[in-house]
Amino acid sequence: MNLNEIKDLMAQFDQSSLKEFSYKNGTDELVFSKNEAKLVAETSPAHQPVVPAAVPTVAPQAPTTPAVEAVSESSANESVAEGDLVESPLVGVAYLAAGPDKPNFVSVGDTVKKGQTLVIIEAMKVMNEIPAPKDGVVTEILVENEEMVEFGKGLVRIK
Repeated sequence: MNLNEIKDLMAQFDQSSLKEFSYKNGTDELVFSKNEAKLVAETSPAHQPVVPAAVPTVAPQAPTTPAVEAVSESSANESVAEGDLVESPLVGVAYLAAGPDKPNFVSVGDTVKKGQTLVIIEAMKVMNEIPAPKDGVVTEILVENEEMVEFGKGLVRIK
């Protein structure tokens, strides 16, 4: 991959709503993340002499505590929720509705038919509809709107 192709990918990524993007081809590997840039920006003010007492105390506790609680809640929900897991077939951004002013495709408790759209995953500016693999009832929605999802991440559980 040449420098111009990399610059073009960076420009497209910068203009997209994606938070992370990775590309691997043989020995070449690119990883773009808008999240990492925000972390660096947030960390820099912490080194100012006036703010350090407040920023380090709040910043480490906020991500740590919810993350631990989220893992605990997620584990608890997985053991309670019934049904088959619908996993993400690709990496991208998950959307629960067709647009910001549109209703969600499905909600917990909804009856779905095989082939009905559950979520959309945007990957490289292509909207990929994720269909229900079978008829059933949605028992759990495992992603938030506009959440970055990895390959194999659980999206929805259908009983």
